[in-house]
Amino acid sequence: MKKSVQEQLEVIRRGAVEIIDEKELAAKLARGKPLRVKAGFDPTSADLHLGHTVLIQKLRHFQQLGHQVLFLIGDFTARIGDPSGRSETRPQLADEEIARNAATYQEQAFKILDADKTEVLWNSHWLDRLSAADLVRLASEHTVARMLERDDFDKRHKGRQPIGIHEFLYPLVQGYDSCEMRADVELGGTDQKFNLLVGRDLQRNRSQEPQVVVTMPLLEGLDGVKKMSKSYGNAIGVTEPPNEMYGKVMSISDELMARYYELLSEAGQEVLDDVSSGRAHPMDAKKALAAELVARFHGREAAAGAELEFSKRFQQGGLPEDIPEVSLDADGDALWVCRLLSQSGLVSSNGEAKRLIQQGGVKLDGQRVSDPAAEVPATGSVLVQVGKRRIARVVFQEG
Repeated sequence: MKKSVQEQLEVIRRGAVEIIDEKELAAKLARGKPLRVKAGFDPTSADLHLGHTVLIQKLRHFQQLGHQVLFLIGDFTARIGDPSGRSETRPQLADEEIARNAATYQEQAFKILDADKTEVLWNSHWLDRLSAADLVRLASEHTVARMLERDDFDKRHKGRQPIGIHEFLYPLVQGYDSCEMRADVELGGTDQKFNLLVGRDLQRNRSQEPQVVVTMPLLEGLDGVKKMSKSYGNAIGVTEPPNEMYGKVMSISDELMARYYELLSEAGQEVLDDVSSGRAHPMDAKKALAAELVARFHGREAAAGAELEFSKRFQQGGLPEDIPEVSLDADGDALWVCRLLSQSGLVSSNGEAKRLIQQGGVKLDGQRVSDPAAEVPATGSVLVQVGKRRIARVVFQEG
């Protein structure tokens, strides 16, 4: 049975920061025709992470309500580089790298979206055809003053940081995408608001009904502070192995659980209320979310296996079945413990090793290390554990 306008609005509002304009959206929904709902993804890396899936999850909501999802791969806009939220110009990617990255996006997105009800488009199909004269006409539809209203551009301009002319083109070509696609709704992160509103302007200029803009929050990463990003080292990739994904979800702070549930889970409102109010036990809530997300990307069997592995490894004090082995040359009778950690690849530097030891996060053969100046006998092997997820058996090779 098709949902009423109010019921649809309740679903669309879930997790959304802003809807511009909700009255316009209600009027579009009242017509009873499927809306064309757009979201664009620039293939700037090979893999999506859970932060990207916030938008995809909202696309799924529209899909479940009977609307047409337009999944746009921004292979042209990736050549420019989205300046949203950036304090400096993005490096431009080669076409070959963009093509490699884009090849993985559909497969990953269809772990959430119904492929049969999704239209996949590539903006190079129409943007590559624009002539220089077309781009000049497009650029004439906006002013430099309006561009500098953007918070990120304004900060860079006042800080005397360079802004490339090509960066000014990004909001315009993203907005032009909406005109070509005749989008009724466009989704984007809160950092995309300016670009999404440009789409409304360009559609009006072409006598199209302007798209409704739905902005979604930027999901915080594992550190609980910065937005999820591989460059910050706080991301959970959708292609990560089941055990790794499960363990990372279990490491999310209790304070972030309600937000992760609202933006990533298919759980109903009753479950969300239980998590946000604290009625649900934090550990049980994390287990349920971790299992749901692993099942989504790897299947139910993998989720069950990851849960068993986590319980065995962390709750029962057991060790994983497959412990990676690292060989090191035994140059001398002993090795400085910080160098052992860095050479085994479990930390990035001796400095990081020292900090983790001081925090009590390092064990050798099950015993916590407290002295960063300690030395380890360079004979036989030693089981090294750093934090909860990094583990290796170091075998010393005699020269």
